[in-house]
Amino acid sequence: MTETVPGLLRGRPADHGADLREGRAARRSGDHGPGRSVDGGAFRRALAVHAAGVVVITAQSGGVPAGMTATSFSSVSLDPPLVAFYVDQDSTTWPRLRAADHFAVNILGSDQAELAARFAGRGVDRFAAPTRWSPGPLGAPLLRDVSAHLVCLPYETTAVGDHILVVGLVAEAVVHGPGRPLLYHQGRFGRFIPHP
Repeated sequence: MTETVPGLLRGRPADHGADLREGRAARRSGDHGPGRSVDGGAFRRALAVHAAGVVVITAQSGGVPAGMTATSFSSVSLDPPLVAFYVDQDSTTWPRLRAADHFAVNILGSDQAELAARFAGRGVDRFAAPTRWSPGPLGAPLLRDVSAHLVCLPYETTAVGDHILVVGLVAEAVVHGPGRPLLYHQGRFGRFIPHP
């Protein structure tokens, strides 16, 4: 069944600049106006059909490791080498990540759904056993048995809606194996099956 998402199929005015200016003004005022933004439930349902890779962002601040699962990770630029992820502004992990001098992006393999769930959960010591990790060359925790890791220096952070866009300059990139990625789709972790 196909669901129409209100607000996405409307025609655009000829003056795109005016439309963008109005959009910026609406965002600043908090008034999105009728038809300006999609209903939250429809928006979440539409995004749920998009499969995303899964990473765990880790850092160490004041000698204490911190980490969180993210599905919003992406590459931004090759020159300079930049990557990005988003974090909820209400995240209790974000203040510890923000205080760190650098962070690691641990790219999870298809058999690491439990690790992803652990770093997405609350009220648990995410770095206690069975989590296996060691400090990286700059001190950021590197998770064991991941497909790859990137060690990044903070490059830019920007508040965007109810999230914070975090951009990192990649200082180190190591691929540990050609394994298949862990994916997140329809609210569940899963595996990638290549098309024959």
